[in-house]
Amino acid sequence: MILGIPKRILLIIAVVGGVAVIYFLGAGKQASEGAEGPTGCKMSVTADVLNVRAAPADSAEIVGKYKQNAETDAHPVVQNGFRKLGENRWAATEFLTPLQGARCG
Repeated sequence: MILGIPKRILLIIAVVGGVAVIYFLGAGKQASEGAEGPTGCKMSVTADVLNVRAAPADSAEIVGKYKQNAETDAHPVVQNGFRKLGENRWAATEFLTPLQGARCG
């Protein structure tokens, strides 16, 4: 016992306090990451299967695939006929259509 409080109770209080601190620190980090997060651009895939490439080129490595009607976040950046989906993730714009209300620029 410390200060008349059983050790088990002190341990529970410490754990709950630690979780609360982590939660609040994490919530602040998420808010500041908002500028780097989703851009409000959301696309739908029109191809049967759409290759996602590591760079905006037909010869770039395939790093993923989407099936028809899949939805994905995207960036307003378009290069060489490819739309940026994320870091090292590009897809051919001819097989993507913006969802209604999307801000894809």
